[in-house]
Amino acid sequence: QVQLIESGGGLVQAGGSLRLSCTASGRTFSNYAMGWFRQAPGKEREFVAGISSSGDRTTYRGSVKGRFTISRDNTGNTVYLQMNSPKPEDTAVYYCGADRAGLGYTREEYDYWGQGTQVTVSS
Repeated sequence: QVQLIESGGGLVQAGGSLRLSCTASGRTFSNYAMGWFRQAPGKEREFVAGISSSGDRTTYRGSVKGRFTISRDNTGNTVYLQMNSPKPEDTAVYYCGADRAGLGYTREEYDYWGQGTQVTVSS
């Protein structure tokens, strides 16, 4: 079992910045690729960014590329999502997930999830 706890969400103005954190406990964090997903009301959960288990590879959905940065600290069992220049359309509940098999892009590929943290971007 891997337990994931997200933090850092809140209200931010468009063009500002926000950093989300996801801290893991349980099994060896460095064995898992990690991803950030988000879900807006009435919409499906969608992939935002992912990072390989060692941190040497990252990937992003197109609409956040150049604005968001995913990183991880395997010593501290934490993955981060730095959100720069957020837009109102980035408003959603953000979830982190752990993927034992590799860097997945779909929610079905992830084995464990956090409870989510709300991000609201005001215009």
